[in-house]
Amino acid sequence: MPFLNKMPDLFSPVRYAKGVGERKAVLLNRLGIRTIYDLLWYLPTYYEDRSHIVPISRTSPGKRQVIQGKIHLITQLKTQRNLSIIKAAVKDDTGVIYAIWYNQDYLTKILKRGERIVLSGKIDWSFGERQIKVDDFELLSGKEEDSLHLKRIVPFYPLTEGLSQRNLRRIIKNNLEDKSSYLVDVLPEKLKRRYCLISFKEALNNIHFPENFDKQRKARKRLVFEELFLLQCALALRRRRYKEEEGISFKVGDGLIKKFISSLPFSLTSSQRRVIKEILEDMSLPRPMNRLLQGDVGSGKTIIATIGLLTAVVNGYQAALMAPTEILAQQHWLNLKYLLKPLNIQPTLLVSDLPQREKRTIVEGIREGKISLVIGTHALIQEEVEFRNLGMAVIDEQHRFGVMQRLSLRNKGRSPDVLVMTATPIPRTLALTSYGDLDLSVIDEMPPGRKPVITRWMNEKRRNLVYQFVRERLKEGRQAYFVYPLIEESESMDLKPAMDMARKLQSESFPEYRVQLLHGRMRREEKEEIMQRFRAGKINILASTTVIEVGVDVPNANVMVIENAERFGLAQLHQLRGRVGRGKEQAYCFLLTGEKISQEAVQRMKVMCKTNDGFRIAEEDLRLRGPGEFFGTRQWGMLNLRIADLVRDSKMLFLARKEAFQLVKDDPSLRSHPELRENIKRRFDTRLELAKVG
Repeated sequence: MPFLNKMPDLFSPVRYAKGVGERKAVLLNRLGIRTIYDLLWYLPTYYEDRSHIVPISRTSPGKRQVIQGKIHLITQLKTQRNLSIIKAAVKDDTGVIYAIWYNQDYLTKILKRGERIVLSGKIDWSFGERQIKVDDFELLSGKEEDSLHLKRIVPFYPLTEGLSQRNLRRIIKNNLEDKSSYLVDVLPEKLKRRYCLISFKEALNNIHFPENFDKQRKARKRLVFEELFLLQCALALRRRRYKEEEGISFKVGDGLIKKFISSLPFSLTSSQRRVIKEILEDMSLPRPMNRLLQGDVGSGKTIIATIGLLTAVVNGYQAALMAPTEILAQQHWLNLKYLLKPLNIQPTLLVSDLPQREKRTIVEGIREGKISLVIGTHALIQEEVEFRNLGMAVIDEQHRFGVMQRLSLRNKGRSPDVLVMTATPIPRTLALTSYGDLDLSVIDEMPPGRKPVITRWMNEKRRNLVYQFVRERLKEGRQAYFVYPLIEESESMDLKPAMDMARKLQSESFPEYRVQLLHGRMRREEKEEIMQRFRAGKINILASTTVIEVGVDVPNANVMVIENAERFGLAQLHQLRGRVGRGKEQAYCFLLTGEKISQEAVQRMKVMCKTNDGFRIAEEDLRLRGPGEFFGTRQWGMLNLRIADLVRDSKMLFLARKEAFQLVKDDPSLRSHPELRENIKRRFDTRLELAKVG
């Protein structure tokens, strides 16, 4: 196929791109542009319509407009409030306007009299003169046969120091022209016709240098569909590969499982029973289970995971549960010790800071198969940990692990069943991209008797009212959490540090009660002892960092105060709030913020006060922060989308997924679509292990 001979050129290092070379390649690498393909897919963040330059005399106050002229005079002013103003008189054939920049002293070295300049910004009339508050500007070289920067819709890209918009536009334009013969269209023709999609070459040209905004919209539609379609094809291929693997067919009708369920001090909800049925049916099949279990905080995921782990153990296999933090691993270990005690099954805890002698004994026991059930952190995927016959792996709070860490635990056995759990509800669009290769189970029902947590947003002035409310709950015999974003005082941030506030809570605010500090830097034994004392009611107030975000279960604690709540994202606030409301008493959460907070923080506080529904909160979180930041980090899972927006393009995602899964069903190895197959493998092979596909 000629396509296969041409493709490597597009994936050559960017230094070989036309007009780049070694020095500029270093700058482009800073932007994540490593290949020529990356360069062509480095898309504008916005556009400016310079096809309509407004004569200075016709500019209108209050409007954002684009003007062009020659710099005649430059002055720099300092105000009494230490504000620096640069003012430049710009003239065209129709008049003069004064360009204004604030606190950008470096411009005195860039702006020169006599130079031609294009300015965009809001027009104003101040002090009897026409002004433009500059948002953006560009000095003109005088070679305006170079029409990339004038008299057209002009693209603007994210930059790095040493690289200008003009340079980057020219590099991209040159390579679009130079590599046009390599731009092979991988979408099947029937899909392009069905969804009225323009060609790939036309789309790429018009996303960078659109002839008009209508063509830019058509270009975006085409590229969004392609990006989502390729991703969904990759997920469909991986999912199919899992389905075709030979796995373990577990016997699931064991009497021990029924005995375990009957020993529980509560009845399972109908939602839990449905999910257990889905998981056990999966485990009975002779192929590996790969399932995502979603359930809001307190919905009972641990019981379901325990049944899966127990099923593997009673079938003679080993089972492992991996959690992201030691405190969560310890919580799971304590819960399983209690739950499995009637069955005389003893789980083992493996975390990094165990004494070396104890750790070696556990590692040896796992290797020899003497330990059948192990709970741990990342320590489980260390090289020295070898399972004799791992049959079931449960990964809790998956978003805190990378995809490769999930695979590392899976690879400790020969095609074990895998259950991924999260208490951070994932919007459907995000689930279909980050976990689209997994089957999905959702617990959409809370245990009976649970009341929604009453949440109130207060500012600093009402702190005493909050403290009084907490005191009344403590008098009733309840316990409280105070959560802080920092451990120690920070000179750079005006936040409440946990250490100082714990001392103040004990000595000034609640001297008659027992206050204890908990944070992540403590030794494991110390944290474990504190949590045991808190569960036993020997501590009244736990002052903590976000180390309690997941896994802590103390039903008697029914009030939480989150300090500097504006510093937390919605998902984290919801997780923290989930530590209360785990008993039958009414629970309360107070969000304490500063006097002045951002508009986005205001929206977060309002959402938290309005609903306890984790899925509604997750959808709002996705809308506010975008998918790249949904779990607090840009690079995780599958999400490095270049153009698609999972909020804006959700309908397109569902269409692309439907078409991709149908295509893979009809052509499991994409033999009839070699260009598509090659593109998918190049883009996703390292993350999806697609080497065996095709």
